[in-house]
Amino acid sequence: MTGKILDQINDPQDLRKLSFEQLQELAAELRQFIIDIVATKEGHLGASLGVVELSIALHYIFNTPEDKLVWDVGHQAYGHKILTGRKDIFHTNRQLNGISGFPKRSESIYDTFGTGHSSTSISAALGMAIASRLQGNIERQHIAVIGDASIASGMAFEGLNHAGVSKANLLVILNDNAIGIDPSVGALKEYLTKARVGYKPTRDNIIEALNFNYFGPVDGHDLDSLLKVLGEMKQIEGPKFLHVITKKGKGLKKAEEDQVKYHAPGKFEPATGELLKYDTDGLPLKYQDVFGFSLVELAEKNEKIIGITPAMPTGSSLKYMMEAFPERAFDVGIAEQHAVTLSAGMATQGSVVFCAIYSTFLQRAYDQLIHDVALQNLPVIFCLDRAGLVGEDGATHHGVFDIAYARCIPNLIIVAPRNEVELRNLLYTAQLGLDNPIIIRYPRGRGVLKEWKQEFSEIEIGKAECLKEGSEIAVLSIGNMAEKVSEAIEKFQDGSKIAHFDMKFVKPLDEKLLQGVFKKFSKILTVEDGVEKGGFGSAILEYAAKARYKGEIEILGIPDEFIEQGNVVQLQEIAGINVEGIQLKFKSML
Repeated sequence: MTGKILDQINDPQDLRKLSFEQLQELAAELRQFIIDIVATKEGHLGASLGVVELSIALHYIFNTPEDKLVWDVGHQAYGHKILTGRKDIFHTNRQLNGISGFPKRSESIYDTFGTGHSSTSISAALGMAIASRLQGNIERQHIAVIGDASIASGMAFEGLNHAGVSKANLLVILNDNAIGIDPSVGALKEYLTKARVGYKPTRDNIIEALNFNYFGPVDGHDLDSLLKVLGEMKQIEGPKFLHVITKKGKGLKKAEEDQVKYHAPGKFEPATGELLKYDTDGLPLKYQDVFGFSLVELAEKNEKIIGITPAMPTGSSLKYMMEAFPERAFDVGIAEQHAVTLSAGMATQGSVVFCAIYSTFLQRAYDQLIHDVALQNLPVIFCLDRAGLVGEDGATHHGVFDIAYARCIPNLIIVAPRNEVELRNLLYTAQLGLDNPIIIRYPRGRGVLKEWKQEFSEIEIGKAECLKEGSEIAVLSIGNMAEKVSEAIEKFQDGSKIAHFDMKFVKPLDEKLLQGVFKKFSKILTVEDGVEKGGFGSAILEYAAKARYKGEIEILGIPDEFIEQGNVVQLQEIAGINVEGIQLKFKSML
């Protein structure tokens, strides 16, 4: 339920008609509205609760959408979305055919830039500001709100460096809550902490040294102070920087007390914040936890093992190694490029480096993957969590491109375990000492085996496995798609005609096995949870052409389009890689 003030707000023009007392009341109503919706529909909670007053103040002072406002990271923007015409459909947030959980240009004129990853706002807003000046629009304001630890990324400083000599009409607002998804780390965090506790960094102010007018720190929950300082800064030309102190989860006690858990808490009681209990007894463990626990086991016996993650110790479950071996596990902040090259540097000294990173975030370090790791053939072990379709976070977060973007890189091994035991054994194999870097990709969520903790055994690199014999069609699957294929064959009326091979390795392919498949079968189906263009199926087609295979090859994977948000079951159905979609392929091929 909306409150009586929020009921009147359909766009920021309505907001600007309110008195100061009404704005304060609106802040309370907006905060409660976010809590009530996210409690039942799920989503990112803490970050948006922390910027309620800032969201109101920005739309009150600035003439949005004429003035351009960029939110970074975009999961802070729930209040912004509600105030800009999406209040009545906010309950569809992150759901199939609903609004996105992040700003999205195609969704609203108030969403000036898509910000599903992090640290892009300063560069984007600067680009807008320079373009506006070139077009003769010198009055337009350009505001980048950068928060949840995004300021520590290298790209943010690249933007600051350029903006400082640009004379652009740019306002950078640092939403400083000392935490991303996990607590912030690094020297910059310590520098900002000094400002938070009252030390005003003037003589050695890093921001003023970059030619910005620095204001702050300001209490981000003091609406009166925010309105005054934003009103003043609006009149100042050139690059400006406002340091705002907020509390993530503000207004919900449990979210304030446990900011990591309440970043995206799932369903909870809106009145108390108490998380709803789910019976997980007997369910398989999450893949990320299998990785985390297995790495600790291996690190206990192999002192050369080091763990690195860019700001995802909880999400990747590297936190278990950080607890067990704090001197050998590192969270480097939102700095994927640094994480990859740091791993490479350690590998040159004989360290066995596990770089735990989400598939979609490795995209941000593509140059480092090629130049700093693969070109030098350094045996870094990349553990790519969230491979495949990840669900409600949508197009910005799906890990569907990794096979395609990594397969073209020389020296790089790419493998996808079909279950948790294979994941453990691949981790074990990798730390024994490989001559090449390796990508081990695995999905978000729970595995398929209850008895996952089995004795380690070595896996032969490039070796595929026949899971089922057949007579007419050979299905070649990769990773967790093996389970879907097996189920589809089991339920299919002509299942006896279908053979199934778990290829495991995208690179190197098991060419010996493929030669046998080519001789026996005139029809082949490849199944993957990555993009069809350039992915696993493409690799099979390339080898088939080289081997002069004359049969029919069909590829089943993610089509050549961006898949939006929805739960994984819905999205796999849309992509046609669910059990029913695989069976439809069987029917068309037989």
